Amino acid sequence: MHNAFWDHLKEQLSAAPPDFSCALELLKEIKEILLSLLLPRQNRLRSEIEEALDVDLLKQEAERGALNVPHLSKYILNMMALLCAPVRDEAVQKLENITDPVRLLRGIFQVLGLMKMDMVNYTIQSFQPHLQEHSIWYERAKFQELLNKQPGLLDHTTKWLTQAAADLTALPLTCPDNPNSSSMACPSPNEAANSPEPLSPTMVLSQGFLNLLLWDPENEEFPETLLMDRTWLQELKSQLHQLTILASVLLVASSFSGNVLFGSPQFVDKLKRITKALTEEFNSRPEEAMLTVSEQVSQEIHQSLRNMGLAALSSDNTASLIGQLQNIATKENCVRSVIDQRIHLFLKCCLVLGVQRSLLDLPGGLTLIEAELAELGQKFVNLTHHNQQVFGPYYMEILKTLISPAQALETEVESL
Repeated sequence: MHNAFWDHLKEQLSAAPPDFSCALELLKEIKEILLSLLLPRQNRLRSEIEEALDVDLLKQEAERGALNVPHLSKYILNMMALLCAPVRDEAVQKLENITDPVRLLRGIFQVLGLMKMDMVNYTIQSFQPHLQEHSIWYERAKFQELLNKQPGLLDHTTKWLTQAAADLTALPLTCPDNPNSSSMACPSPNEAANSPEPLSPTMVLSQGFLNLLLWDPENEEFPETLLMDRTWLQELKSQLHQLTILASVLLVASSFSGNVLFGSPQFVDKLKRITKALTEEFNSRPEEAMLTVSEQVSQEIHQSLRNMGLAALSSDNTASLIGQLQNIATKENCVRSVIDQRIHLFLKCCLVLGVQRSLLDLPGGLTLIEAELAELGQKFVNLTHHNQQVFGPYYMEILKTLISPAQALETEVESL
């Protein structure tokens, strides 16, 4: 309600004799809100509210000039204290200290609005499992209808999972090149070089979902079961690419200043903001973007060291820093390649272990973007989880042809 209503209410209640027309309108609306907060089984409370806030009776009292607004407000507050969620207890208690009737009614109306939202959220949460279950069933049924008409509708999906299984049995790739400066060693991605394990449905599906983040846009054979999610996957792929560039910049920059500067969350956040802002057009102009980033980051490091009374970077180190940052523009850059592999490893762990467990043991170079990784990982897990719930039966039928009974049995025994 607008301020004009409350001003008008104040004028009416202050008049001699008082005019209760606005107050009655407000009490009627408050009664409706209180009734809407009740559960179906709370019949006794429903009858009590109907009786205490009987509009016809209140109208008669108002006509006699006997409407007791403070008494009614106290009753409403007691009912609110009974019905509100624990998070609203403090707000209701504060209302009890208000003596001005108009301010009290206004406060009551505002808190009741919050209580209505609490009830809406509670109702949505209560129905969410049922809605999700219905959505899963509906999507699967519609897909089955299409599959009945087009028996080859799973051909691309089969090819996608076949490739994922083949990837798991292939040797992992090594880092493509070495950095130019000795200050940044090129670590081998040994995280991905684990000894071969028996194939399992979970492993194959996880690899398949990861492959979608590397999908060639020109490849028209996109899995049929993921066509509805293709836009979301493209968005996740874009976020992954942005995080790869961001983490690469932070890793290179930290190698020149170490904990002296990167021990400060404020400094790290500032470099993040600078890098994100300057790399928005990285895809179209990577060299130009990284040239700007390299200049700005080196200036920030130089200025921060000077502010702390420390020696600035030497001209050679400054030139090396700028050069390494500019090299991130190339896809073959070693730092960028390793960071990209490690983010993919993190996402794979998220699919198998969950996001929170995966955050406990982040690969090197990713700790500075932990919050961003957690957000990306959760989005990826949510998308793949829903997809598996819908299309899981189809995936299992395909995987039966890709995983030998011996491998499946071995995996099942190891998981016990």
